[in-house]
Amino acid sequence: MTPELLAALNAARAAKQPVVVATKLPGGEQQLLPDPAAPADLAAAAARALDRDESGTVKLGDTEWFLNVYNPPMRLIVVGAVHIAQALVPMAAYLGLNVIVVDPRRSFATDARFPNVTLNTDWPDEAMDALAPDVRTAVITLTHDPKLDDPALDRALRSPAFYIGSLGSRKTHAARLKRLRELGHDDAALARIRGPVGLNIEAVTAPEIALSILAEFVAVRRNAPMASKEAPKAAA
Repeated sequence: MTPELLAALNAARAAKQPVVVATKLPGGEQQLLPDPAAPADLAAAAARALDRDESGTVKLGDTEWFLNVYNPPMRLIVVGAVHIAQALVPMAAYLGLNVIVVDPRRSFATDARFPNVTLNTDWPDEAMDALAPDVRTAVITLTHDPKLDDPALDRALRSPAFYIGSLGSRKTHAARLKRLRELGHDDAALARIRGPVGLNIEAVTAPEIALSILAEFVAVRRNAPMASKEAPKAAA
């Protein structure tokens, strides 16, 4: 790897930009992707590798390339240090997610309730501004309290976060969408919110609801087809 390429790679990683180092086989010629000057087939292969989070060899025409993926860590921002979050956070950690729990209510956001978890007790809009959700970030709100959920969703919708979910019944979600429209979000933006969050597995308990949320998260992450759903059994 040339010093110039190494410097560009380190700069991209410091900026948390997903990139691929493509190495031509067997010659060893390398380039950093995405790059507007790259051939279309190589650019498409690099984009697929980033999406799959998977390094490997691809053959494009008569040429083989090794694509080395450098994705920033995937984050999950959970708004609401509630009982469902207590079930959700350990499961998310097993999936390799970097989890941050946001809740200004210090009696909820405690180390005792969330051991070994990054806690942020700022107001949700301030926390989201500081955390700056990117294309490798998922945001899930769980409080049912508009004073907490709405500011977080407002900021999430103004970000490139790839997954946004919010807990609550269909009635709760309809009221939530009305409030977010009043904050200036159009229907296309509001359609990004998975609400009620989670796949319909008839979840009742906190661990079951957490499982349904993470199942939907994985399905979105892997571009899996999903049928329309009814609301999960969570309190409004």
